Amino acid sequence: MPPHRHAQGQPPARPAALRRVARRLLTLVAAVAVGAGMLAVPAHAAPSPEEIEAALDKQWEQLEPTIEDYNKVRAQLKVNRKKSADLQKKIEPLALQSELALGRVGDLASRYYKSGPSQELSALLTTTKPGTLATQLTILDRLAAEQRREVEAVLVVRRKYDAEKQKLDTLIAAEVKQEKELAAKKTQINTEIKRLQAAMPKTTVKVNGCPTINGVVSSAARTAIATACAQVGDPYVWGATGPNSFDCSGLTQFAYKAAGISLTHFTGAQWNEGKAIPRSEARPGDLVFFFSDLHHVGLYLGNDMMVHAPRTGKPVQVTSINYMPVAGFRRP
Repeated sequence: MPPHRHAQGQPPARPAALRRVARRLLTLVAAVAVGAGMLAVPAHAAPSPEEIEAALDKQWEQLEPTIEDYNKVRAQLKVNRKKSADLQKKIEPLALQSELALGRVGDLASRYYKSGPSQELSALLTTTKPGTLATQLTILDRLAAEQRREVEAVLVVRRKYDAEKQKLDTLIAAEVKQEKELAAKKTQINTEIKRLQAAMPKTTVKVNGCPTINGVVSSAARTAIATACAQVGDPYVWGATGPNSFDCSGLTQFAYKAAGISLTHFTGAQWNEGKAIPRSEARPGDLVFFFSDLHHVGLYLGNDMMVHAPRTGKPVQVTSINYMPVAGFRRP
């Protein structure tokens, strides 16, 4: 630009100053973009117990057919290995028989070759006047023909058994390979199942005999629930406190004893040994009492369900708390 233009207009912008302004703008834009991106990333919540259960069910759908295929191959292997062993037992005497027969023929040929004809063969050999050793051996072959036929018959049968055993051995090798592949697949799926089970929240208890229980507030409650649920099916026996039979307060005492909490074997005492909890705040693991005189107690599982020892003739079971008048809840 000509010098006179500078004097009339605005002073020229300095390149260094422009670069600094540009850098600041770029930094600001980048910071805004990063912040916006961070805000846009969704939070990944831990999977719920229901989602984990669904994943476990899906894994089990894959595992169960694998287990049955594994069982099928193992059953086939057992049968085929027995067949192979039986054939081997049949082959062994045949092999020995053929070896003995061949030995007899070979021994006869060897004796004749070394010492000449025996007295019994002299007449025949003299009559035929063999001129060469080859002629004499031909005569010997005739004498041994019956033994050779015997050997051949044995070898035919032996070859048949050998062929059958070879087929079985090939089949067994294929089944052994399949067994290993299925075992590896089973191990892989089992590993995933264990991983999923380990991912189950600590506030969840899953025990055979009881529904999956969520929202367990303490480790003592988890242990008590797991212990009580493990007794489902055990008989009710008046005055029993386990380990194989229970009455109502005997079951709750047994369950919390496993958690390191001592309760008296008496519903009235257990009522006083726990902290009063409103029904609206009751959580799995709390004790639920019934009737105005508190003569029955169960272990609350949530969702108006409990595990308890009902009465003579009814084993430990899971049932609704609403079929009896609820007196209140206590937390040991």
